[in-house]
Amino acid sequence: MMKIYNTMTRQKEEFKTIEPGKVRMYLCGPTVYNYIHVGNARSTVAFDTVRRYLEYKGYEVNYVSNFTDVDDRIINQAIEEGVSTKEIADKYIDAFTEDTGKLNVKPACVHPRVIDHIEEIIEFVEALIEKGFAYESQGDVYYRARKFKNYGQLSNKSLDELEVGASQRTGSEQDKKEDPLDFALWKAAKEGEVSWNSPWGAGRPGWHIECSVMVNKHLGTTIDIHAGGQDLEFPHHENEIAQSEAKTGETFANYWMHNAYLTVGESGEKMSKSLKNFVTAHELMEEVDPEIVRFALAKTHYRHPMPFNEVIIKEATSNLSKIKSSLNNTLFRLEQAEKSLEDDQDYLNELKQIKEQFEKGMDDDFNAANGITAVYSLVKWLNAYLEKNKVSQVVLEQSVALLTTLMAVFGLDLGKKEMLDEEIEALIEERNAARKNKDFKRSDDIRDELKEMGIILEDTSQGTRWSRA
Repeated sequence: MMKIYNTMTRQKEEFKTIEPGKVRMYLCGPTVYNYIHVGNARSTVAFDTVRRYLEYKGYEVNYVSNFTDVDDRIINQAIEEGVSTKEIADKYIDAFTEDTGKLNVKPACVHPRVIDHIEEIIEFVEALIEKGFAYESQGDVYYRARKFKNYGQLSNKSLDELEVGASQRTGSEQDKKEDPLDFALWKAAKEGEVSWNSPWGAGRPGWHIECSVMVNKHLGTTIDIHAGGQDLEFPHHENEIAQSEAKTGETFANYWMHNAYLTVGESGEKMSKSLKNFVTAHELMEEVDPEIVRFALAKTHYRHPMPFNEVIIKEATSNLSKIKSSLNNTLFRLEQAEKSLEDDQDYLNELKQIKEQFEKGMDDDFNAANGITAVYSLVKWLNAYLEKNKVSQVVLEQSVALLTTLMAVFGLDLGKKEMLDEEIEALIEERNAARKNKDFKRSDDIRDELKEMGIILEDTSQGTRWSRA
C-alpha cells in the first residue's frame, strides 16, 4: 500500500487515484526570468523521481508543469536587458529545458505557458465575479479571501494570523481592496508593461489565478497530486485552492506535496535568489557531472531539508562510482558465466527481497533515502555474489535488470549506451549530406537523435563541432 504525506491533513494517507491506474499530477514550474538555482532544481528532480516511481508501479501519469511567463520579475528583467518579456521568457525556458535535460528530468506531458491562457484566465475571473467571490476596483480585480470558508487550511494559518500579516502591507494597492486579506486576480496595466484587453481594461493576470486555470484546462477540476516547493504553501497554493474551489465547487487536489528547502552554510538558511546565497544549476553543472548532481538531489527524502555543500557532492560521487563499478564487474563476469546453476532460485529469492525492500521504502511517502539504501544493499549483495568461482547468467542478468531499473527511478540511466566518436562523426557526415540535399527533416532528426544521446552540435563557418553534454 502506497502512502503520501498530505500537507492539507498533515498526515500520511493511503494513495487512491481518481481513475484506476491513472494519476493527474501538477507541479508548479519556474518563473522564467533567470537560470534556476540548485534549490529550484531540487524540487524539479524530487517530483520527477515521484513521477518515475509512480510509473514504475504501473500508473499512467499525466504530468503537467507550467512556465510562469507573465510576472513582475520578468517585466523588470526585460526592462533591464532592453528586450521584450517574451524574449526573456523564451531565453530562460530554453535554459530550463537544457539544465533539466542534463539532469535527466523527463519533460512534462504538457508545459503550459500563461500567455497561451489569457482568454481562459479572463473567463475564470468573470465566473468568480458572478459568484460574488471577486470584485473590480479601479481596473484591478481582487478575490474576497474571507468569503472562502476554508481559507488558511493548507498553510495551517488562522484568519487572525493572516490578517495581521496582511495589515502590515502598505501601498496604493491596499487602498483598492475591501479587505487587506484580498489578493489580486487581475492587475491593471502600468505604462510600458505587457498587457491584454479585458472587461476591466488593459491588464494582466495575477500569479495565483494562472496555475488554477492551467490545472483546470489540462488536468480537470479535481486532480490527484498538486506539488511544489515548501515556500508555495502560502500564499500561492492557498490562493489556488480558494479560487478553484469557489469556481467549481469541487475539491481542487486530493493530495498536496511540498518539498523542503535546500540549505546552505552552517546556519542552514534556505537557498534563494532573494537571499543571494544561491548557485545556479547551470553554473554547478559546468564543474560537476550532471549525473552526480542528479544523484545527490534525488537520493534525499523530498520532505527533509537538504544541505548543499562539497561533502554532499563528494559522497554522491563516491557512491555512484561504487554502483557503476559493481555494474561493470557484473557485465564483465556475465560474458563467462554459466547459463544456470542449481542454487539460482535461492539467489533470485534474495533479489526479490531486495526489490521488496526498495518498494517498501518508496511506498512510504516516496522515501528516497530508504529506497537508495535498498540499492546499496543490492550492490553489496552483488559484489559478494561475484566473488564466487562460478556465477550464473540467470542471476547476473536479473541483477543487472534490477539495478538498472531501480536506478532509473532516481533518474540515473546506467544502461544508457554511450556513443563512440566514430559513430558520432558518421552521423554528422550523414547530416551534412542531408543538409546539402535540402533534406532538412533528416538533418533535424539526426540532431535530435544525437541530442538524446547527450551529444550537442554547433554549426560554425569552419564546420560542425560536437561535444558531450
